[in-house]
Amino acid sequence: MNLIENLKWRYATKAYNNIKVTEEKIDQILEAINLSASSCGLQSYRVFVVSNPEIQKKLGADSYNGQISSCSHLLVFAAFNDMTSTYIDDYIAMTEKQRGLETGALSGFRNGLHAYFGSIDTEQKALWASKQAYIALGTALIARGRIESRCHSYRRI
Repeated sequence: MNLIENLKWRYATKAYNNIKVTEEKIDQILEAINLSASSCGLQSYRVFVVSNPEIQKKLGADSYNGQISSCSHLLVFAAFNDMTSTYIDDYIAMTEKQRGLETGALSGFRNGLHAYFGSIDTEQKALWASKQAYIALGTALIARGRIESRCHSYRRI
């Protein structure tokens, strides 16, 4: 199926059957999330895969959402509360290393990030980070549709 067909096919899932999604498919979705676009490339969130039914039940206790405790795998997107100077510096150092650049090659970019995040308060940083997590969630949903267009881990009601 192509992307447009996948998007037309999508619907809200009301219940899951007992077939587990394979770890290989979860890994593919996580890789898509890792490659997802994010502002400045900072990926200001973490994704946790919860497959322990007891933990899923606790997480879903006050959510009014039965799917949380009955799904094969629960992906929890956690946005950062703050964007620290240390995180920015570590990100820039990692990027320079991965791209084979000299140390300091991205100093202008680093300085721009420090200036921007230094000029907004913690609440604005958290809001910005939550929007980045939503972008990653969208990527995860599209990846799931592309990996298996008619996944058997849920059923239509």
